[in-house]
Amino acid sequence: MIISYAGYSPEVDTDAWVAPDTTVCGDVAIGAGSRVMHGARLVAEAGGSIRIGRNCIVLENAVIRATARHPCTIGNNCLVGPNSHVVGAEVGDEVFIATGAAVFHGAHIGRGSEVRINGTVHLRTRLEPGTIVPIGWVAVGDPAQVLPPDQHEAIWSHQQPLDFPGYVYDVDRNQPDVMQKITGGLSVALGVHRTESF
Repeated sequence: MIISYAGYSPEVDTDAWVAPDTTVCGDVAIGAGSRVMHGARLVAEAGGSIRIGRNCIVLENAVIRATARHPCTIGNNCLVGPNSHVVGAEVGDEVFIATGAAVFHGAHIGRGSEVRINGTVHLRTRLEPGTIVPIGWVAVGDPAQVLPPDQHEAIWSHQQPLDFPGYVYDVDRNQPDVMQKITGGLSVALGVHRTESF
């Protein structure tokens, strides 16, 4: 389903293919030879943009999102695996993002890198070209530290200063009612979808 809203319309190259049960919403451009498979969701919130390069494969149920503060770009010849999640990140050419992987706001993934099954690249994390995030492991920081999931305290020591609530939602995590502020702001911002046209 190709959806325009708030003055933004997707652009799909004539040599690309998007499955009919996929959602492509807002300022999204999909390059020649790319294939977006069944159930995938590509959503650029108002003011945000998604750019998918040439010959990219976005497999079933993958989610790619962008916001006004965090655009998302996927380079050429990339594969985004099923049930993976990429939001507000910059992904270089020839990157493999495996099944169930998650890549967060402000992350930069260098050319030829691999985020293997259920791997995580945290916000504001930079992977040098050719980096591998092993199955289930977590990359965090700039430069990235790649750590096994059982090292929560080590991961948190790198993750906490990256300030997820402040960087993503512009909310101070030390304020009272943090979740009320986050969800209230999101409710207003996402309300623009009421203007969608199909």
